[in-house]
Amino acid sequence: MTPTPPTTPTEDALRPHTYDGIREYDKRLPNWWLFTLYATIVFWVGYWSYYEWFHAGPTGPQRVELAMARIEADRLAATPTLDEASLWKMSRNAVFVEAGKATFTSTCVACHLASLRGKDENPTAIGPNLTDQKWIHGGQPTQLYDTVTKGVLAKGMPPWGPVLGPKKITEVVAYILSHHQEGEPIVLVPAEPPPPAPQ
Repeated sequence: MTPTPPTTPTEDALRPHTYDGIREYDKRLPNWWLFTLYATIVFWVGYWSYYEWFHAGPTGPQRVELAMARIEADRLAATPTLDEASLWKMSRNAVFVEAGKATFTSTCVACHLASLRGKDENPTAIGPNLTDQKWIHGGQPTQLYDTVTKGVLAKGMPPWGPVLGPKKITEVVAYILSHHQEGEPIVLVPAEPPPPAPQ
């Protein structure tokens, strides 16, 4: 019979069970391991609450739809020629419309208002309504693009081409067109005459 070695007070105790000849120490789990476990539990509760209880985050299908919209936006942005059809497609793309809304909010709201209704909503506004079917300088997408790019100095609209660049102008036009339907009637109205000069 072999004598058992004496245990020192610093040696960890062994658990009484044995599995396949393997014994394990009776030790407390390390703090870093416990912290990782508790942090994972807290993260899970927050994640579940965000997506399942409060429905604040996008669902799986919504994330796929957004990814597809980004792919389509990249494809449309790479279009070599800007024509009516491509501008209408951009106006139906959520990525283009959101980017255009941000630019419109920062540059165009002062004259056309956030609702895009301009003078029709507030008579003191400078810009005309961009949501109806009445257009002063043409309502086709390419005409709208030219108007935004070159401006209408006589009416107080500066040329935005040098300021925004083609990409942002395309996005703004897409945002405006998102409030319209392709093929809707276009009514051309004459520009209001400027007020008479004081004598």
